[in-house]
Amino acid sequence: MIFLKLFRESFLFAFDALRQNKLRTLLSLLGVTIGIFTIIAVFSAVDTLRNNLQQSVNKLGSNSIYVQKWPWIGGEDFPWWKYLQRPSPSLRDFAELQRRSQTAYGISYEVSVDGRTVKYGSNTIQGVSIWAASQDHDKTWNFDFSTGRYFTDMESKTGAPVAIIGADVADNLFPGGDGLGKKIKIMGRYVTIIGVYTKEGDDILGISDDKVIQVPLNFARNLMDIQSDKYGPQIVVKGKPGLTDVEVESELKGLMRSIHRLGPQQEDDFSLNKTTILSNQLDTLFAVVNIAGLIIGSFSILVGGFGIANIMFVSVKERTPIIGIQKSLGAKNYFILLQFLIEAIVLCLLGGIIGLGLVYLGTLGIKAAIGMKIVLDIKNIIVGISTSVAIGIISGIVPAYFASKLDPVEAIRSN
Repeated sequence: MIFLKLFRESFLFAFDALRQNKLRTLLSLLGVTIGIFTIIAVFSAVDTLRNNLQQSVNKLGSNSIYVQKWPWIGGEDFPWWKYLQRPSPSLRDFAELQRRSQTAYGISYEVSVDGRTVKYGSNTIQGVSIWAASQDHDKTWNFDFSTGRYFTDMESKTGAPVAIIGADVADNLFPGGDGLGKKIKIMGRYVTIIGVYTKEGDDILGISDDKVIQVPLNFARNLMDIQSDKYGPQIVVKGKPGLTDVEVESELKGLMRSIHRLGPQQEDDFSLNKTTILSNQLDTLFAVVNIAGLIIGSFSILVGGFGIANIMFVSVKERTPIIGIQKSLGAKNYFILLQFLIEAIVLCLLGGIIGLGLVYLGTLGIKAAIGMKIVLDIKNIIVGISTSVAIGIISGIVPAYFASKLDPVEAIRSN
């Protein structure tokens, strides 16, 4: 009860200081507010990027390895001329991996053509990607259907003229409907729509099936050279449940070297890419951004802490006679100390809450402007509140200690 009364009294003192010295207090709190805003805003931005990245990784499928000509890692000394001479993944590679692999749950061969315009009647959509994949595409990638189905094994083997379309393709070509059973013309041939992917929206990696038309690989091989570099051929291998990507990658590397007849001293002429490569690169970037945010926020909080300490010293000076009266009536030193310490914490909390409020308003503004959901995790809120309390303790402890050690007689006479 004593603590609650003390807290209430300190809060009233803090509120009274705010009311009587609005401009002084506002300027002092500005440092804490900006510091908390900066730190939490950076943390929220990083969490948002991580959340979107995870959604992208979920689409790609965990435990998946991409056999490609080019690696996903670049840099200033990127030896592009060496990778340019590599062969693209071939149908022979694909067939041999299917026959030899013991760790694969699914293996798909995929090619794509971008920037196509597709029409149906008077409706048109531009920038469509035509994807052609073997039967195991549904095992190596994660996707859902809003309506319809995936290719049957027979449709894939015979190269049937069937297609699955993305949500944006369906919305533009068939307003108010899904297009199931309708025929559209792609690459000079008519295909029947048998399924529509669930709308996904864009993500941090730009991966989305919304503007995609998927056809069986054996259908596409009659329309284009599916082993040509310009169609970006790749082999996607999904490991069996219970196996790590390291185990799948190890087997895959040995098989590819054997298929390409590479000697022990020869370098790989293929790249094994996986989502953890992107995750590690972005984690490094996030770490730098976090450190930068902490440094900037710390300077702002440091300035704010000095401002709070200044307010507390002024408050002690103004209330020295009151302190003398309290001590003459029997108030203990710890009571005076806690009184001013709690006041400093309350002032810092106010600055922290304002900073968190600004971050929250920012998340609402960004969501309304561009439709992106910003992650304001409870962990970041706790960090903001805890930092505010810590700054209040650090900046208020010296003035509070000074007040608690005042001589009651001298304090009363100071007026």
